[in-house]
Amino acid sequence: MTAALLDRATLAEIGALEATDDIEFGVRLLANTPTHESRDHDRLRQWARTADEFGASLAHVAPTARVVESGDGLAKGLLARYTSRPVPTVELFTDTLALAEELIDRLGWRHWYPAGSVREAAIAHEAVHEQLHHGPAKSALKQSLGHVVLRAGRHRLYGHVAGADEIAAHAYARTVCGLGRSPLLLTAALATVADPQQGSPHGREK
Repeated sequence: MTAALLDRATLAEIGALEATDDIEFGVRLLANTPTHESRDHDRLRQWARTADEFGASLAHVAPTARVVESGDGLAKGLLARYTSRPVPTVELFTDTLALAEELIDRLGWRHWYPAGSVREAAIAHEAVHEQLHHGPAKSALKQSLGHVVLRAGRHRLYGHVAGADEIAAHAYARTVCGLGRSPLLLTAALATVADPQQGSPHGREK
């Protein structure tokens, strides 16, 4: 990244992001997720808040997936990625991590994101996806969101809320890493200064 990327217009755009509360970033994430296009803002905000609280309350667990690094994250629009096969793996993209650290310094956000915390938060974030993929937390998140898709007497079937796991993972990372703001703010700022990329800075494959 170069200083030219932080021109007046870019700084104004990032300033607007900085003034946005962390739950609203969750709302925007949900709103941009397929299946939520027609849902009202209040419902999305309720889900975003619930997913955030769920993630923040998760007990700390040591990541078990192996961690590998590569340097082509900016080209892929990724900062980190979790894959479950052939073995659970967290892939960290060092070029995007470096851009994030440089951006934090240039924006004066170091009090929110201490040195080295982006890498730590990325691993913590992907550890939640591992929990939600393999463990009982997946059902617990569904129940907490309360998205009932079928009722039969006293029985209820809870539907999947696409994107809620991503919000929960960010909230967990924010909490366990002691960040002052959600990684969603940093993600949005990265998307502002980096070349337009497809997808989220966090990705996962089964």
